[in-house]
Amino acid sequence: MINLMVKPTEVSSKARRRRFTTAEKIRILREADACAHESGGVTALLRREGLYSSHLTSWRRQRDAGQFGKTPKKRGPVAVPVDPRDLRIAELERDLRQTAARADRYERLCALQKKVSELFGIPLESETKP
Repeated sequence: MINLMVKPTEVSSKARRRRFTTAEKIRILREADACAHESGGVTALLRREGLYSSHLTSWRRQRDAGQFGKTPKKRGPVAVPVDPRDLRIAELERDLRQTAARADRYERLCALQKKVSELFGIPLESETKP
């Protein structure tokens, strides 16, 4: 017997994505498998639950892959552990940039001091010593 009564849907002020728990997915898949031999049974189930057939397809694929266990497969990129050598390389490169910037600053300061001494006619110690 197919239940054609459709529950009324409420529209919220803010649209939210529906999330189904693993238990809900398994329950719906069992119902879909049970009414698969009836004509129009799966369609009625989809209408009643407010689902698309693609939901059943992806959930069946997940079930067959064993992703409905205690810990489902996480989405997104896999976290790669950081190699301590990479951290050391980054630290050394940062130190090298700082040292190069400091050396450049000292060279420019020495050039400035030489120009000032030339303008005022002050001999530098390195020029006076033989």
